[in-house]
Amino acid sequence: MPEKKLRADALLLLGLAVLAIAVNGYHLGAEDQAIYLPAIKQHLDPALYPANAEFFQAQTGPTLTDDLIAASIRVSHLPLEWGMLLWHAASLFGLLAGCLRLSRRCFPSAAGQWAAVATVAGVLATPVAGTHVLIATQYLHPRTLAAVPLMFAVVEVLDRRWLRAGLLLALAAILHVQMAFFGGLFLIFLAWRAPAKQAPAFAALLFPLAFLFERAPAAWDEAVRTRSHYFLMRWHWYELVGLAAPLILLWWFGEVGKRAGWPASGGHLCRRLVAFAAFSTLGALVVSTPQFVRLAPFQPMRSLHIVYLLFFLFLGGMLGHVLLQGKPLRWLMLFLPLAAGMFFAQRREFPASAHIEWPGAAPRSPWQQAFVWIRGNTPKDALFALDPWYMRRPGVDNHGFRALAERSSLADRVKDPGVSALFPPLAGTWLAQTRAQDGWRDFDALDFHLLKHNYGVTWVVVERPVPDLNCPYRNEAVLVCRID
Repeated sequence: MPEKKLRADALLLLGLAVLAIAVNGYHLGAEDQAIYLPAIKQHLDPALYPANAEFFQAQTGPTLTDDLIAASIRVSHLPLEWGMLLWHAASLFGLLAGCLRLSRRCFPSAAGQWAAVATVAGVLATPVAGTHVLIATQYLHPRTLAAVPLMFAVVEVLDRRWLRAGLLLALAAILHVQMAFFGGLFLIFLAWRAPAKQAPAFAALLFPLAFLFERAPAAWDEAVRTRSHYFLMRWHWYELVGLAAPLILLWWFGEVGKRAGWPASGGHLCRRLVAFAAFSTLGALVVSTPQFVRLAPFQPMRSLHIVYLLFFLFLGGMLGHVLLQGKPLRWLMLFLPLAAGMFFAQRREFPASAHIEWPGAAPRSPWQQAFVWIRGNTPKDALFALDPWYMRRPGVDNHGFRALAERSSLADRVKDPGVSALFPPLAGTWLAQTRAQDGWRDFDALDFHLLKHNYGVTWVVVERPVPDLNCPYRNEAVLVCRID
């Protein structure tokens, strides 16, 4: 490809990545970054998180994402917050570049190819059925980083270049193990030339896996019960529609492309996506049974992340090739309402935060303001306790305490049970600490001193004044108090 063409493509992709951030927002320390960001910060400052670090180390330990990001921050001397934003933008750029390369294998016109990429950029924050994941989060996530080499690996498998595909899959594995597993499974489906209708029969391979695990402790059962999205039969009806509808449309896309004489890669890809999703659905039904519940935390339905990503690529490519073509007004009529809808959906998702939380900017949320004060005014070895449901409190916007305050805390009931479900040895600690905080909103000074005696808690974040506690910081939402 000529250098001028490459430069033009890169500029367009960069523009789409920037627009994607402008539409979907950016939120440092939110949601899953409550797990990943503390791991990065601990690499940069090992004195952080002397207690309960296992609640993020267990999940980040098997990969090198946190190590790589921390090393890049250390070498570049960039402020951490700027480094995280640049990594996020780079991950979106890479993902869209992979989409462009794949779309050029599936659609005969430039309009279809670029509409496919633009559609993916516009819907990045779309929930993937009932899996509790998005196509791409509003912050840096290892899942998005791992999706980049996987998108390029799809093209390599279509071209039957196995070594390149294997190296790209290995790169995905060091970034996000689960994403690499499902991506590798899909690549097998894509490379497989047997009839696609035979694929679901191979779900029987899941059965022997159940016997690799010992019986989980009772605390693990309670942790898993908090994760209803692990179990397909507990999904809401609209989430089941979100499973079925893309598969029906993907099959139809493949048939339309075949009749229209489009590149054979597109039809093959669509059919294999349907077979792959059918296999995963059968696997999800298997692990929902009591005999195989130990496999539930591996979440077979999260394979839909790949399906959704490629579904929207095909949806956009079809619209671009058939309807949009070279008509600028049609492009505006499609993408302006799409962008506006996604923008307003994100404002509802993070109402207490700035749409783009720029590095160095003071947070709007009183909770986040308290977390920043804690970071600068309490000892690094402090152990905090706060409402175990704090991430769902109004004004928190699902931001993680450990991620923003850079302090250890007792286990919570939002993120930590997910880690405990994946790593059963943590479940006992999680359950004991969360039960010790039952009735949090009615706690008095004696209860807090009991937490200090039993767990070493030295500071608390509360939402009302508590007699006999020294509270050096307060705002309209919370107080930060020391247990003397």
